[in-house]
Amino acid sequence: MTSMDFGIDSIRAAAQRLEGRVRRTPLLSSPMLDELTGATALVKAEALQLTGSFKIRGALNTLLSLTDAERAAGVLAFSTGNHGQAVAASARMTGSTATIVMPQDAPRIKVDGCRWWGAEVVFYDPATQDREEVGRGLVAERGLTLVHPYDDVRVMSGQGTVGLEIVDQLREGGHSPDAIVLPCSGGGLSSGVITSVRETHPGAAPFVVERDGYPKMARSLASGRVEKVPAVPVFLDAIGSPTVGEHTLAALARHGVTGLEVTDDQARVAMREAARTLKLVVEPGGSAALAALIAQRERFAGQTVVVVASGGNVDASVLAEVLAPAP
Repeated sequence: MTSMDFGIDSIRAAAQRLEGRVRRTPLLSSPMLDELTGATALVKAEALQLTGSFKIRGALNTLLSLTDAERAAGVLAFSTGNHGQAVAASARMTGSTATIVMPQDAPRIKVDGCRWWGAEVVFYDPATQDREEVGRGLVAERGLTLVHPYDDVRVMSGQGTVGLEIVDQLREGGHSPDAIVLPCSGGGLSSGVITSVRETHPGAAPFVVERDGYPKMARSLASGRVEKVPAVPVFLDAIGSPTVGEHTLAALARHGVTGLEVTDDQARVAMREAARTLKLVVEPGGSAALAALIAQRERFAGQTVVVVASGGNVDASVLAEVLAPAP
């Protein structure tokens, strides 16, 4: 499938496949959070999704789109953890098997999650190995089907169902969004959600949030080609992909997306505020969009802003450190 096959129709088809299989996560709000941000903040809590992140949507849509023979042969994913857990769960739900290629320093909660769902975990060293090369080697050796974490129309369409839910929830709440802010790694979530939301709300300004100093999607949008950044261990691991997708870049280029960046410390603030104001556990990368809203209060002041909290898979030790009172 090509970028031309991606759009609102493919997202609606994914929603039909996923109906009754994934959770309709809430769109949360809090007067305390509104006061903090100076905006009407609406937080889509994908941290409460099955497997703890939005990733199950794209993975399961892909598995359900495979042939019986492809599912029987097994699937493979390379992932820092959230996509891996989603593929592992999708494989179990569809009678397939999964092999997950993960960095050796991946959060323990994500490794354990992949294994709980029955997947085989294969580690690689991000300092000396390329995860795509490791993964594609295993695909060739074992006859597996690769489920790409973002650069696949089926994955993008599944992630776009987050946006369809947001549109329904905005209507139910009587809201009209001025902006939609999403964390961005390879672009699967942001391309899907922005496409969905702007189909109904074309005036909603789209923003993607990346690691401070590593704005690979913003650079790619500016240059018109896929850009890369160094693959290094990062606190914001969920948005730590070293590159973006060709399909995701093409989809986002249609929407005049603005890139924002957040620091590790800003993510820590957002994690604390999600817990304080919404009673929501959010992982570092999953807090990036909320972090941008808090850090850039002046930009969004007085607006109705939809923020996606994309995942909640954070090791207990990291969460405890973030939430601990300042000395």
